[in-house]
Amino acid sequence: MNLTTWDPFRELEEMSTRLNRALGRNGGQKDSLATVDWAPSVDILETAEDFQVKCELPEVKKDDVKVNVSDGLLRIEGERKFDKEDKSKKYHRVERFYGSFMRSFALPEGVEADKVKAEFKDGLLTVRMPKSPKALPRSVDVKIG
Repeated sequence: MNLTTWDPFRELEEMSTRLNRALGRNGGQKDSLATVDWAPSVDILETAEDFQVKCELPEVKKDDVKVNVSDGLLRIEGERKFDKEDKSKKYHRVERFYGSFMRSFALPEGVEADKVKAEFKDGLLTVRMPKSPKALPRSVDVKIG
């Protein structure tokens, strides 16, 4: 398993960027308040054959999700849209996040990037990253002499 170095400054920068967007300090970009960034929850697990990323995306349409693998990174991005055009509804509280999201993860060593597959079903995106044959665990019988 490959260990990734933790960079606390990168996390601080991401938090600062999100706070600036929420407060409308966007460096000249339009509609910063209309696009609230959020990060859907993920589980990352390893089996004998592959690594899997399971990402919860309730009420997100399959067409609004994009999965990309490049330069050793798995990138999941998309948007959950808020339907505010319906005048017959009166919202008393809105606690769920809406808008665009993006998550990226470093690919583990031994993943065959060209064979990554994604499946979207019932609001759950499952990305399977198969291990290369060299990375698969194997058992060798050793004869005792």
